[in-house]
Amino acid sequence: MHIYSKGWYIVKLKEMGIRVHPEKKKKLELYKLYIVRNLYNELTEKEDL
Repeated sequence: MHIYSKGWYIVKLKEMGIRVHPEKKKKLELYKLYIVRNLYNELTEKEDL
């Protein structure tokens, strides 16, 4: 798996306990890369604060 690929982001989100999109309640695998990446970035920024 390539670092920063869609699969990489999904694995990292699942490690954090996120399996579905928090607002739309669909599986992460159904979304495009930019949506998954933005979700990951939002969650990691909140952890850094």
